[in-house]
Amino acid sequence: MGASPHRGTRLTEPATAELHVPATLGSLTAIAQFVRAVAVAAGLDRGAAYRLRLAVDELATNIVTHGYRGDEGRITVLGRAGAGRASISLEDDAPAFDPVAGRLPPATELPPERRRIGGLGIHLALTSVDDFGYVRREGRNISTLTVLAGPRPRR
Repeated sequence: MGASPHRGTRLTEPATAELHVPATLGSLTAIAQFVRAVAVAAGLDRGAAYRLRLAVDELATNIVTHGYRGDEGRITVLGRAGAGRASISLEDDAPAFDPVAGRLPPATELPPERRRIGGLGIHLALTSVDDFGYVRREGRNISTLTVLAGPRPRR
């Protein structure tokens, strides 16, 4: 599937689609369009689709800026759409990075100037999805985010 799978591509249930892009900030638009197409195929409402897109954008940005650190690389995005469920997997061969390991919730009780720098984006991304998984396989980071259709249960 090309950089804009939502044009001329119709996903049917259960559907899978794949996108390969360079690990650059310029690829984030193509990734967002891809996520939108998967969310539509899954029948996600606007809120659920937004949560998925926001979380994927945060992880993809981190792959580019912190994983590859400006070096050349690629990101493979795999989308799966089923009835009321969308999953996006991001795969890269940057150094190992588990977004959950060592993650601390933001210290919201502290004033902003006293909070530690970093980690808020990952925290927001991982708490906005219904399920998150990470595995390091064959030298690749694989992060999978899943969002279900309908209102999100309170945590």
